[in-house]
Amino acid sequence: MRISVHLNLPREVGSVPAVRRLLRCALATFGVDRQDGDDLELALTEACANVVNHAAGADSIQVRLDVAADRCAIDVADNGAGFDTGEVAEPDATSDRGRGLFLIKALSENVRMQSVPRRGSLIHFEKSFAGAR
Repeated sequence: MRISVHLNLPREVGSVPAVRRLLRCALATFGVDRQDGDDLELALTEACANVVNHAAGADSIQVRLDVAADRCAIDVADNGAGFDTGEVAEPDATSDRGRGLFLIKALSENVRMQSVPRRGSLIHFEKSFAGAR
């Protein structure tokens, strides 16, 4: 069994908790370990927050969740101005901002980013579940 969902949400703060709840419910269906679920929820939150805060010109957040008993894959995309993926700076230790992409990389696997000027950005990440039932 697999749960696959594609969402097109408004680019607003209220969309983030809605997609988190959907992910949490899908993971619970498969009995995914709570720590793995928390990691994915945080990574998803950071990816969506990046769209809300930084995707100049975007009007929506596209989220694709693909959840199975042994793994989860997530895509978060926007139709904004894009950014140079090669110029993502290391987070500043004195700031509370700028850690999103680094958290996503630390909490998940197979992270890929792509961005095209004036066409938007996509971040893909996955997580495998060792203890899934």
